[in-house]
Amino acid sequence: MSGKEILLAFRHTADFLFPGDPPKRRVAVLFVQHISDCFKGADSVGEKRVGRRARAVLTALLFDACIGDPPSRFHPVAWMGAWNSFILRRAPQGNDAVSLLYGVGATVAGVGLAWLSGIWLARQLRAWRCGWLVEGAILSLVLAWRGLMRAGGAVAEELEHGDLSAARRQLGRHLVSRDVSQLDEGLVAAATIESLAENTSDSVVAPLLWYGLGGLPAVLAYRFLNTADAQLGYRDPAREWLGKCAARLDDLANLLPSRLTALLIVGAAPFSGCSWRLARGTWRLDAGKAASPNAGHPMSAAAGALGVVLEKEGQYRLGEGLRAPTAGDIRRGQRLLSVGILLGLLTVSTAMFFSAGHAGFRRFRRSDSSCAPLDAAEQHFAEVRVDVGEIVVS
Repeated sequence: MSGKEILLAFRHTADFLFPGDPPKRRVAVLFVQHISDCFKGADSVGEKRVGRRARAVLTALLFDACIGDPPSRFHPVAWMGAWNSFILRRAPQGNDAVSLLYGVGATVAGVGLAWLSGIWLARQLRAWRCGWLVEGAILSLVLAWRGLMRAGGAVAEELEHGDLSAARRQLGRHLVSRDVSQLDEGLVAAATIESLAENTSDSVVAPLLWYGLGGLPAVLAYRFLNTADAQLGYRDPAREWLGKCAARLDDLANLLPSRLTALLIVGAAPFSGCSWRLARGTWRLDAGKAASPNAGHPMSAAAGALGVVLEKEGQYRLGEGLRAPTAGDIRRGQRLLSVGILLGLLTVSTAMFFSAGHAGFRRFRRSDSSCAPLDAAEQHFAEVRVDVGEIVVS
């Protein structure tokens, strides 16, 4: 059954349910038209694009959760990392201005290449009937939900077994780049929760948001920026000026995702056995304590939601006055962030849903209140008459 036939059938039902009430009938029909536009096919190119992206997002999360990442030689983020490593090896030394210009050129070139690759892929996949499935598989490669949760779980497992040295190794191998050799159990747990919260923003919420806004070109460009910042955005002599451009552009690209992640953590708290009030209060008080303009938002919200203090020695304490975290809090943090990701998925999908229906809403408002015939679909259902209490098919 086509999308128009589904819509016409529902119009007949709406006439029966809301006789003499055109506003309610319009709302009911519009709701089904939204669904039809997103998942059964839309009339305009824009609506088809939004419906395609909605399906690709669902596919990406399923691929990431069930399959995970391929080997590095087939992974686009690994290719981006190889490019940044090459840039670092060839970087000029001894002149800050030259290093800055070199870094700007390398970053712009990498972003441009990622953007153009996304455009080419999107055009190729648009011609395929199930291109959205492949697009979802590509999108899953720039997400890190499964890898992030597994890395946090590995640290928690070692702490639960009482092996602090192994927990430090897991933390340093998968989640943080700083020295972890002197961290006690509470600081290891705190660093793990901090990393999970920050990377939920960088590696899940932000890619989904940028994909929703700009498709494959936007999400690949964002992922390159984030990878470049992770490799080059340090304040040591070799990278202080080289990574300046990548770091500033990454800060700009994550302004909205980081705050959205904090909001999702607050929203997810009551569904995860946590306190949304404390999450909101800690977020408001402590978001600006971290050096990054973005990382403090999801970290402080997570600290409040879990009721623990997250400390990076010599730099910040988020949730001052709360207790030190334990391995159990890492598990709670995983649940909290997973629920937040699902809320994020619901938010993005809903935005796509109503965006796809916006053009349909305008078309519907221009139609007359009697629900005029819809081409051949009207003839298909012309023999269907709805009477009170029964349906008579002639």
